[in-house]
Amino acid sequence: MKNSVFPTPFNTKVIGTAAITLSALFSTLSYAGDSALDKALDAQPDEVKARYQYRNPKDTLEFFGVEPGMTVVEALPGGGWYSKILLPVLGKEGELIGADYAQTMWANFSFMTPERIEEKKTWVTSWTADAEKWRGDDSAKISAFQFNAMPEAFNEKADAVLFIRALHNLSRFEEKGGYLSKALKEAHASLKPGGIVGVVQHQAAEDQPDEWANGSNGYLKKSFIKAQMAAAGFEFVGETNINENPKDQAAEGDFVWRLPPSLNGAGDDPEKKAAMEAIGESNRMTLKFRKPE
Repeated sequence: MKNSVFPTPFNTKVIGTAAITLSALFSTLSYAGDSALDKALDAQPDEVKARYQYRNPKDTLEFFGVEPGMTVVEALPGGGWYSKILLPVLGKEGELIGADYAQTMWANFSFMTPERIEEKKTWVTSWTADAEKWRGDDSAKISAFQFNAMPEAFNEKADAVLFIRALHNLSRFEEKGGYLSKALKEAHASLKPGGIVGVVQHQAAEDQPDEWANGSNGYLKKSFIKAQMAAAGFEFVGETNINENPKDQAAEGDFVWRLPPSLNGAGDDPEKKAAMEAIGESNRMTLKFRKPE
């Protein structure tokens, strides 16, 4: 996790009457660093690695229990920030299934032009074609669907579903089409019994107004997500603080995109930009749920 892996004292860890020297410890760490996940993380470009300090992909995926050979549904995979890590981790025996927002949901975004909405109709084929370019010889298979239109072939196929910063817009437009509840229903249907749902989401403090923390500003309350997951038939497994950022004390009037990497609202104001960069990326909850067996 975020804490150092080194024992105290630094150079020796005693187990019964045996001692692991510093050199042996480094050897152990080197061996651990040869995992599929470590290799995938090390292979990413520098601009991706620069965000590890905020996104903590190693600890996050390990907490969710993602392993080689799994079938994983990734909600809103976009340009593949996580997909490019997951593909080699899941390996030849695994499968990555991208899941985009429902086709009808896109009209609710002010930035979506009619042309872009029309392009979304072919997202399943266009995204899988792009994702094929990210695959190596030992990468997972790729498939995809749009929420509200999941094929029956995906029922009870997945070992895990990942909603990484993907729930706020589903919540934001819930009243306009039941997008959150329908997506969670399909996530439940897609999972094998005992399958896991991993959630990473911009977190609003519980004392903030519900109207502000409804997803339209990027933030949701932990209590809200837990309630929605329970209503969808999931059991809460646990949580971790690995993606928390106490510097982000968002309150009514704030929106998550004011922070890096977007820095919306900073414009050409160097002081405002510096203030947002000093905060860093958003405060995020990391929750794990389970489909009962």
